[in-house]
Amino acid sequence: MTMNDLAGLMPILLPAAGGLFVLLIVALAPDLDVLWHGAAAFAFLALSGASAVSLLALDYRAELFDAAIRVDPQALAFHLIFVVVGLLTVLSSINHLRVEGYAFGEFFALVLFAVTGMSMMAASENLLTIFLGLEVLSISLYVLAGFTRDRVHAIEGALKYFLLGAFSTGFLLYGIALLFGASGRIDLPGIASRVSAGRGAPADPMLLAAAVLILIGLAFKIAAVPFHFWAPDAYQGSMAPVAGFMATGTKAAAFAALLRVLSVALADDPLRARWSAVLHAIALLTMVAGNVVAMAQQNIKRMLAYSSIANAGYLLVAVVAAGPGGPGRSIVLFYLAVYTFMTIGAFAVAALVGRAGEGDQGYALSAYAGLSRRRPYLAAAMAIFMLSLTGIPPTGGFMGKFYVFKAAVDAGRYDLAIVGVLASVVGAVYYLRVVVQMYIREPVGDEGPAPLRPSEALAIFAAAAALLWIGVFPSALLELAQRLA
Repeated sequence: MTMNDLAGLMPILLPAAGGLFVLLIVALAPDLDVLWHGAAAFAFLALSGASAVSLLALDYRAELFDAAIRVDPQALAFHLIFVVVGLLTVLSSINHLRVEGYAFGEFFALVLFAVTGMSMMAASENLLTIFLGLEVLSISLYVLAGFTRDRVHAIEGALKYFLLGAFSTGFLLYGIALLFGASGRIDLPGIASRVSAGRGAPADPMLLAAAVLILIGLAFKIAAVPFHFWAPDAYQGSMAPVAGFMATGTKAAAFAALLRVLSVALADDPLRARWSAVLHAIALLTMVAGNVVAMAQQNIKRMLAYSSIANAGYLLVAVVAAGPGGPGRSIVLFYLAVYTFMTIGAFAVAALVGRAGEGDQGYALSAYAGLSRRRPYLAAAMAIFMLSLTGIPPTGGFMGKFYVFKAAVDAGRYDLAIVGVLASVVGAVYYLRVVVQMYIREPVGDEGPAPLRPSEALAIFAAAAALLWIGVFPSALLELAQRLA
């Protein structure tokens, strides 16, 4: 391996090295404060992000490990999203772990390993490396979901996530095996060449079955309907920063892998038309079901879980609209960046408010009553997140939904655009309900949210500022996404 190849691997290697370094610190200095573990994780993530930016500036492109890993602008752009997810999670977790009584440095090692798995998925052009990255990510998330292991909801959510995750992984692996049997290749370009060679012949049933099974495996990771049942329980049982990490990072990694598989291996007609029709139907179901069921939720984490399901539907609209030369892939990148800030920010606020109550009471929507009088800046940030999730200007969420629905209209998918707009109107009911609680309802009791620590304040207000900046100046991020997609 040359130094040039090693430079291309730095964005993936640095989080992995950081995870090992944090574990080493935990073993050699068990009494060290968790702040130092978080600082080490933050530093390695920042270095990884800086290496990705430098590679983008050099327009670096390389195929490594016999073309199993492809480092290109698209992979590096997704990696930057993963780094932002990791950085915001670390900032919002340091004090939360202390207060909750789980100040263990292993938490940050798991976050770093999960980011490594995400980056592998985004840069893979081989089905086995996609699977390997998925397993590194999934195993880290299973442990993070059950990190508060003495709480009933945590054990229940983690167990459901683990069992259903293992089941969905079986679908994915079986699909990979069938695809290898049908094409004789395991690399995505090789599969594409075999598929195009059979153009004009009747569709191979094994190939169709393989495509369906792979879609099922990845649909589970993005929590698309009807593969979404794990999400509400897993999010409710997890600590709020972990739920935000799962909602954003896992979704972004799964969409990165999905775009690779669909745009490289399965891009040839008529196979493309078939998976496009399947994803079209799933997008409709996901947008409707996610928003409708979210209206019935009284727990903020469960509400945000169904919100993440609905947002998976919006992202699938962009994937379906990503025809040859279409804008879909850049819209996916743009929307994922916006979704990262508004979702992790909302979960960070939920962590603060939730700590003030006992058990799940702090995560009830009623806990936000009168928040604007007790913590005006915190309420303002939460209002920005809720308005952005609703899609109200001048927030990044409005521009994200606008570009998604415009892409659907440009691709002639008018039903997706119409249902998406109507689903967003339904979503306004439960998002704005939180704003009403904060600004119109009277406070219940004298206790306010937990004190806002500097690291948590930085995460929350950085996310809120990013959403306002994207909402006012969306062209800069969109142009960047178009250049990198």
